[in-house]
Amino acid sequence: MIFSRCATATAKLVSRSRSPRCSHGTKRFPHSTSSLTHPHLPSRSYCIMKGARQLGAALKVPVPSDIDIAQSVDPLPIKDIASNAGILESEIEYYGRNKAKVDLSPLQRPKDSPDGYYVVVTGINPTPLGEGKSTTTVGLAQALGAHLGRTTFACLRQPSQGPTFGIKGGAAGGGYSQVIPMEEFNLHLTGDLHAITAANNLLVAALDARILHESTQKDEALFDRLCPKDAKTGKRTFAPIMFRRLKKLGITKTDPEELTPEERKAFARLDIDTNTIQFNRVMDTNDRFLRKMTIGQGDQEKLPRTTQVDITVSSEIMAILALTTSLADMRERLGRMVVAYSKAGTPVTADDLGVAGALTVLMKDAIKPNLMQTLEGTPVFVHAGPFANIAHGNSSILADYMALKLAGEDGFVVTEAGFGADIGAEKFFDIKCRYSGLRPNCAVIVVTIRALKMHGGGPDVIVGQPLPKAYIEESVDLTAKGCGNLQVHIRNCKKFGVNVIVAINKFTTDTEAEVEVVRKLAMEAGADSAVLCEHWAKGGAGAVDLGNAVIAACEANRKAGLDAFKFLYELDIPIKDKIAAICKNIYGADGVTFSPEAEHKIEMFTNLGFDKLPICMAKTHLSLSHDPKLPGVPTGFTVPIRDVKASIGAGFLYPLLGSIMTMPGLPTRPVFFDIDIDLESGKILGLS
Repeated sequence: MIFSRCATATAKLVSRSRSPRCSHGTKRFPHSTSSLTHPHLPSRSYCIMKGARQLGAALKVPVPSDIDIAQSVDPLPIKDIASNAGILESEIEYYGRNKAKVDLSPLQRPKDSPDGYYVVVTGINPTPLGEGKSTTTVGLAQALGAHLGRTTFACLRQPSQGPTFGIKGGAAGGGYSQVIPMEEFNLHLTGDLHAITAANNLLVAALDARILHESTQKDEALFDRLCPKDAKTGKRTFAPIMFRRLKKLGITKTDPEELTPEERKAFARLDIDTNTIQFNRVMDTNDRFLRKMTIGQGDQEKLPRTTQVDITVSSEIMAILALTTSLADMRERLGRMVVAYSKAGTPVTADDLGVAGALTVLMKDAIKPNLMQTLEGTPVFVHAGPFANIAHGNSSILADYMALKLAGEDGFVVTEAGFGADIGAEKFFDIKCRYSGLRPNCAVIVVTIRALKMHGGGPDVIVGQPLPKAYIEESVDLTAKGCGNLQVHIRNCKKFGVNVIVAINKFTTDTEAEVEVVRKLAMEAGADSAVLCEHWAKGGAGAVDLGNAVIAACEANRKAGLDAFKFLYELDIPIKDKIAAICKNIYGADGVTFSPEAEHKIEMFTNLGFDKLPICMAKTHLSLSHDPKLPGVPTGFTVPIRDVKASIGAGFLYPLLGSIMTMPGLPTRPVFFDIDIDLESGKILGLS
């Protein structure tokens, strides 16, 4: 079920990929072949990526719950998943039978070995009815690997435990397109989020301790304690990290005793303005009562200040993990983090506090991508999970690097961008691709007809009440109106020079007429293909047409040359111009206004030399505009920039278009009510 601009090419690919003999596997990682017949499709032969499997008769109608499906399929040993993907035994660190970390040595494979095709999955503006980006990412990867014989990797973000126990549930995909074991995926995994929590909180503890000690000690005593005399030799020495502070101050002396009183004061006293502190403590649990609190009230501190606790995935350290390109790069990024400003307006960094080396030690294992698998045995890298508003909402560059290297020239890497294409995909293109140097071959935009109807003006959906009839009965007109939102995202993605495929994620209530109008309007907006997908109900077999469309689009893009890709803006233009470029060209705004605070921050960041960084817009995901109450295609609006903040370690500025919640709360009826454990089998129950 495909309507494509590449119809001839697609037809050839369908014919070739359904042949009993497969000729497009990679040389380094050859795949086996199989003639299994899928029960839900016409009889045909399929190629299977080495190590992959098809669900076949395991599919059930009606589709069971996600956790029941996940627990009905025994994961293949992760050792076999790694071996089939070309990962060496010496490169694997096992975390039980079902998951592992992969060290960074595969990145050192021959530099001239070509990468695979690079595909990003994004969506329209999210609605309460859902679009299924993660499910489509997994389903597409399964189709390419288990049914079309291409060496394929999926790359996903690690979910926060806050939403897992709160209102959203897990993020392993759904139906017959899931990462397994989904319980391990959604919970602790290998401890990366705990490492980020520990590193973030060590940083803030160091900051508060420094403020305390500077408030109680004179300059000379402070210097003496920072550079104490050795008990045996009686000599002072600088800790290695202190030379970074000295270099920043322009001091070239290496002997602490040679510093003048003025130099000692400049070195030892950071003189932090507590009103400018940029970091909060974090935890990976939704807790609304930590949104505002007072600390420092102990008898030995007596330095109270108002602060809050944020959720771990909002930490800049998470964004750094996602954007780093090596251990050395991560060390430098952690050191550059601006934690506060001095009373003179000078940035105070983690290196100034002397803690960045320790942070790197805490993150030394978290930098290694986590290896898991789909229900059909397709390898999955799960790594990093930054917010998609105050951060860029994409999985790690390192996971993509590794997957592309392992996939080989004819293989595929399918990665996901958070929220709609106006946020996640724009940041994927303008931030992630800018730092990684990678260029995508294709973008897949996921839609559901139900979500399109909501963008077309459909009635509100109220939790706990039945869906209004508009969403379960045919309404071609409402669907067509909602396609305006889809068309904007198609045109926006095309602005970056990538081919665009629309994946129509099928519900049983969708009608042929509704599907056809989506196809028609998608193609009119410039999509290269528009494909109906049933991967939720049928696994990879339900996304074979999508897989073929992606293959055709990627091969066409490669023939056209990667020079077709372009960023939305150049880094050397003023901050305001970069913001305006996004607001006008992506959101469709008439203009941009800046509050006095935003004006002040822009001037300050420009004077500090931060104006050459990319922009990471922090706005609502529910609308193309800044107003969550404006679905569809808003017009005639001006974007108000309330404030601008900086994540210097991660490497971007983030303008605030409204109030951004960095600590979610628990609803009246959290999903943890459904979660328990079978005391006899040890199986987790009720996780969604």
